[in-house]
Amino acid sequence: MPIEHHDLIHEFPEHRERIREMKQQDAHFARLFDEYHDVTKHVEHMESEIEAVSTQTEEEAKFKRLQLKDKLYAMLQA
Repeated sequence: MPIEHHDLIHEFPEHRERIREMKQQDAHFARLFDEYHDVTKHVEHMESEIEAVSTQTEEEAKFKRLQLKDKLYAMLQA
C-alpha cells in the first residue's frame, strides 16, 4: 500500500501562499509547521515499516499530527 503524504501543501493547497507568508512572518506558526513536518516524517517512516513500533505508538503520533494540523489550520483561518 502506498504511503499517503500529509505535508501541509498537500493538505491545504488553497492556502499555499498563506502558508508561505505565515512561515516567514509568524515565529509560532513556523515552529508548529516544522514540528508538524517532523511528526509527519516520523509517521511516514512507521507506516513504511522503516521504523518498527507498536500500533499504539503509531496511533499516538498520528493523533499528535492531527492536533498540530488543526492548530495550523486555525491559524491559517484567523
